[in-house]
Amino acid sequence: MRIGTLLMPTDPWPATVRRAKQLEAMGFHHLWVYDHFTWRRYRDRPWHSTYPWLAGLASETSRIRLGTMVANPNIRHPLGLAKNAMTIDHISEGRLTIGLGTGGTGFDATVLGQEPLTPGQRVDRLEEFVLLLDRLLRGEITNHSGDWYQIHEGRVQPGCVQQPRVPIAIGAGSPRTLRLTADLGDAWITYGDTSGKELSEAGTEEIVARQLAHIEERCAATGRDPLTIRRIYLIGNTQAKPLTSVDSFVEFAGRYRQLGFTDLVFHHPRPDDPIWDEPEEVVERIAEAVLQTD
Repeated sequence: MRIGTLLMPTDPWPATVRRAKQLEAMGFHHLWVYDHFTWRRYRDRPWHSTYPWLAGLASETSRIRLGTMVANPNIRHPLGLAKNAMTIDHISEGRLTIGLGTGGTGFDATVLGQEPLTPGQRVDRLEEFVLLLDRLLRGEITNHSGDWYQIHEGRVQPGCVQQPRVPIAIGAGSPRTLRLTADLGDAWITYGDTSGKELSEAGTEEIVARQLAHIEERCAATGRDPLTIRRIYLIGNTQAKPLTSVDSFVEFAGRYRQLGFTDLVFHHPRPDDPIWDEPEEVVERIAEAVLQTD
């Protein structure tokens, strides 16, 4: 099982680089960042721009994979995202994954003057976004006039380092987004109940098992091997607290491995955060106990 961490892009750049290099040296497999202009309880705090931040980390590291958790259609266009992804793929020498979701509600949903969308509209938009991103990252000259996006002779040159394109990980919980993941995703991202109503550990495991079953059923219908889709679970949005100790993390990882997950991602502890406030030392202890023996 591969283990990664999510860093909030709020710290001074020298501190961010030091932490990224430490995580890479510890053996963590991937490092992720949210894609927002600002975010919830961090709204009035420093918040750096996602893609320059990733480009900087790509130049300061050499092994650890980098990615968005997840790219945000509320504030992105497929062509602009494709150009950013292709460029960072070159800077990182092929270490980028683009995580992509429907885009949520709140500040980013209206910051550009747009009207908030219904859940169904956000899924409609995501489907169009993923189809376009897939084409653009494969190097197709793209013309498109759709319900959500317009592109006239869009080009992404010289193309991606990773072939046939930068991997796309889709954040999915509903039947439609899970079907989209099975059709076009290289990886699936979930944290359980996207409505936020079911937060218990047992309930979350039941939900993600049902979600995975949707993906496997769609793969069976289309002839795709479901094992070609990596399964990423994002820790930190439920009642589970696996970072309280190494033993808790090992036990949690074992359960999710049994459920069929290939990757875990946790929010890096922050002493000033009211939720992700575990001791920072646990990250190194997890690395020593899990990554050095896996």
